[in-house]
Amino acid sequence: MVGNRPQFIKSAPLSLALRQHGVDEVVVHTGQHYDRELSRVFFDELGLGEPAYRVDARSPDVERMRPAIAAAIEAERPDSVLVYGDTNSTLAGARAAAASGAPLVHVEAGLRSGDWSMPEEHNRVEVDRLAQLLLAPDERSRETLVREGVAGRIEVVGDVMADASRLLRPVARERSRILSRLALEPGGYVVATIHREANVHPARLAPLVADLGAIHEPVVFPTHPRTRRAIDTSRLGVRANVHLVEPLGYVDFAALASRARVIVTDSGGLQKEAYWYGVPCVTVRPSTEWVDTVEAGANVLVEPGGIAAAVAAARMPPERPPLYGDGHAADRIAELVARLARS
Repeated sequence: MVGNRPQFIKSAPLSLALRQHGVDEVVVHTGQHYDRELSRVFFDELGLGEPAYRVDARSPDVERMRPAIAAAIEAERPDSVLVYGDTNSTLAGARAAAASGAPLVHVEAGLRSGDWSMPEEHNRVEVDRLAQLLLAPDERSRETLVREGVAGRIEVVGDVMADASRLLRPVARERSRILSRLALEPGGYVVATIHREANVHPARLAPLVADLGAIHEPVVFPTHPRTRRAIDTSRLGVRANVHLVEPLGYVDFAALASRARVIVTDSGGLQKEAYWYGVPCVTVRPSTEWVDTVEAGANVLVEPGGIAAAVAAARMPPERPPLYGDGHAADRIAELVARLARS
């Protein structure tokens, strides 16, 4: 079950591993997001099969997605339903699986930010309560699930995003010409991504944009459509060092982010990718589910008004513990899913 950009990234290495373990995968694309560049890289370059079902919801509404997902499950009668992460697509798939009686497998189980103002936190908890097999990225997540008393089986497997980073970063750097196109030097710029609803309200977005303008380096800001609309509607002035560009496909974005000096973001997945790239991260959120990156000194949480100072001070620690697995989570997950199908 995939529906947005991060889930395509996560599904790529796992789809390959499932095939190698003899597991037939039927992909349901909920249509929450669609990205042609991702489609080309993951379905063409990696030889993955196209989605068997396209819900085409083009909406984050859980109840709009759920009936079509349920129909796909009823038609296929799978040995298990696998969902990724914490999006509304994840929750829609989990509810549909639970209603059908199909065993539910949750990739990225046990993550918690402790921030109940985030819809994702509610999604994580509900999906984990419904899952029969909970695939945790690390021991912290496993311990969380044990404390919560979930009914399903818990396995620590690592993070499939690490697999994707390991496999696809060389492809991105080889194929992309984004740095030459934007006249950038490696390590000489900042990448910013802001898209969460809380951050695009004018009261937060205005000081956030002002902060980016106060950074003494070029800031490349691939701008989510919702963010761009908010900037335009509020008539926010953007300083000359901030370069608003259209949303980038995976190849260009991975090449750009992996060679930045600092990444400024409110994305969950990009916090981890920054860590694996060796790029310090400034996260514009009051909380994060990826606490280990903060504890390692590679990531800092800030509010609008504090971004420029945090970027100026950002450095990667001299020693970085390996976080979220070794880049081979997909093989472990595929083996567990194959075992579940045989049981």
